[in-house]
Amino acid sequence: MGKGSNVQKAQAARERNQKKLGKTDEERRAASAKATKDSTAYSCLICRQSFMVNAKLPLLHLHVISKHKTLDPVTCFPELAGYDPDNPEGKVATTTAKKIVPKKKKKTEDSLDSLLDAGLGKKKGKGKK
Repeated sequence: MGKGSNVQKAQAARERNQKKLGKTDEERRAASAKATKDSTAYSCLICRQSFMVNAKLPLLHLHVISKHKTLDPVTCFPELAGYDPDNPEGKVATTTAKKIVPKKKKKTEDSLDSLLDAGLGKKKGKGKK
């Protein structure tokens, strides 16, 4: 049997060459635009410092505290509206949570005395005869 027609071989060669060439100009422009958008996802409105898209709110709050002490955090980053620095994860504290108190163990003097007596017995091991 044959290995296929010349048309199929030419088609396969075109596909291999297409992969070698890489991205087209349109794809490169789109990727570049996405990268610049992601790199300046958060920017401080006062000093224009930019933060990556994966920056968390505690990092933004830390920037405000260290660089702009006298300003309100929302004036620097509108994303910090409603952010609580005491509760950075945003979890709601339950008011009905019960404290777990460990049970107190009763001391038994008998067990302590027996342990001491066992340790005070005659010494076994190498010694002078």
